[in-house]
Amino acid sequence: MDAQGRGRVENIDPADQWVLNPDTGEYELRLTPSAPQSAVPGPRRRAARAAGGAPGPEAASGSRTTAPERDTPEVPGPRRRRAVPEEPPPGRRGRRPAKKSKAKKVLLWTGGTMAFVLVGTAGAAYLYLEHLNDNITSVSDDGASTGGFSKDKAINLLVIGTDKRTGSGNEGYGDSGSVGHADTTILLHVSKDRTNATALSIPRDLIVDIPDCPTEQEDGSSEIIKGTQGVRFNTSLGQDGRTPSCTMRTVTELTGVTPDNFMVADFNAVKTLTTAVDGVEVCLAKDIDDPDSHLKLSKGTHTVQGEQALAFLRTRHSVGFGGDLSRIAIQQQFLGSLMRKLKSNDTLTSPTKMIKLAEAGTKALTVDSQLDSISKLKDLGLELGKLNTKNLTFTTVPVIDNPAEKVKATVVLNEATAPTVFRMIQDDVSFTEVKEQAKASKDAAAAAAAARLKGTQSAASEVRVRVMNGGAEGGSAQATLSWLQNDEGVTKSENAGNAPEVLSRTTLEYGPEQADQARKLAAIMGLPGTALKPGESVTNAQGLPTMTLTLGKDFKGAGVSLTAPTTVPDTVDKSTADKVECAK
Repeated sequence: MDAQGRGRVENIDPADQWVLNPDTGEYELRLTPSAPQSAVPGPRRRAARAAGGAPGPEAASGSRTTAPERDTPEVPGPRRRRAVPEEPPPGRRGRRPAKKSKAKKVLLWTGGTMAFVLVGTAGAAYLYLEHLNDNITSVSDDGASTGGFSKDKAINLLVIGTDKRTGSGNEGYGDSGSVGHADTTILLHVSKDRTNATALSIPRDLIVDIPDCPTEQEDGSSEIIKGTQGVRFNTSLGQDGRTPSCTMRTVTELTGVTPDNFMVADFNAVKTLTTAVDGVEVCLAKDIDDPDSHLKLSKGTHTVQGEQALAFLRTRHSVGFGGDLSRIAIQQQFLGSLMRKLKSNDTLTSPTKMIKLAEAGTKALTVDSQLDSISKLKDLGLELGKLNTKNLTFTTVPVIDNPAEKVKATVVLNEATAPTVFRMIQDDVSFTEVKEQAKASKDAAAAAAAARLKGTQSAASEVRVRVMNGGAEGGSAQATLSWLQNDEGVTKSENAGNAPEVLSRTTLEYGPEQADQARKLAAIMGLPGTALKPGESVTNAQGLPTMTLTLGKDFKGAGVSLTAPTTVPDTVDKSTADKVECAK
């Protein structure tokens, strides 16, 4: 109900005064001309806190302040209006029927993205456009990210749920003395063309090497926290003072994918979030009575919320094999169901419910310093809003039991399949089939690249190439040169040292007259068509035209193919967000 329909202004619920404007696609605060301006949480509250004082009498009464805000960027948002006419003025046409608004998309997809933080911790996040900056906590990314997501590139978002117990009512969950480990971690990869995404769960008990982590301290100084080898992944956060940026570095070391941003939450918000959406439907293939998580549910479908939702996400001993991998499956089921609920639920049309969701979510959320405002989160939400849930694949890092243990407690990478999964994410390969019309432009580009590999090939002895290091490990150019000359017969090759710039991908540049040589070298090295760059040849010391092979960051060693896999191995479990999966 709008403010105009209330009898007494002082009894107005501020949430009910936010009304969707179909012309702008934004929610606006509608007040009567005589109504006092209600206080709304937002950037202005942040400015007041930064000044070091509590809101004054004017702020408390809801009056506007004209004091300038220092160092606070202006962001587009809900506009306060003096009056809202009930009918269009004479002589003007009425408003057109409302289309599906961008604002709704942002709410849905930002909420869906933040929902990844729910699992296992279980924290949650659901962001509402412009007025919740005060609730957001940010910490430094310590240079571990790419510098933040870009609208014209694939997005890699690291979402972390910790087992740190804060707030009341969480005494029965997690370790009472936990500093907040990376209990649940998901690397969300969204394709460059936004047609598909992959949510890769990283087991907390996976044995990894944690690198040295430069970490910003509370006083602004930096300290390098020494890395450790052969330890559980979850110790990449909390242990020895490690921050989320260290988890980010560990993920980069593990997968070869550098996250653009991270988000972190602890145990609390799942209770209020699931209650606000009237619960999330889950499915069980058998009865569960778990004394550890306090979950007691019969076989079949149930709608869980609050404490029961938290218990569902924390259960593991009563499902699957009773370990963390079984709980990951439960978490993925819950997330898919939550996303379907958010997409279909009428809470998106209720400002009151949305504000409750937003308050709960943003208070539980910690983001990196590159993603520290509603404006930035809104931009992220718009990008994610282009994705269809049926093309969102849930999967888990392929692992096997640790062979070094008699009593199986940890896992290690499955070297037969994990590299393929990582490579597909690195090369932006979809884990699902995407509709033809959605991927037409991508397929056209792929066809053009593949065409470069078709045609005659010269003999290896006729291939003339200089090798440069453009981001690979030190010594890679010389190692590749030796391999080409001694093992593959490419005798007309030379080491040209370091490239003038660092490249993320290995490239082979060649002139028109060298296409047959380029195809031969691509076949020898396993280069994809995308690595071949028709251009100009260079002249070597003998005055002869020479191709240039620049080894990028993706180079794995001489003889290791750089052609990306196109399908997921059959042994890798995966599911999509549009399907109902029952926990076994």
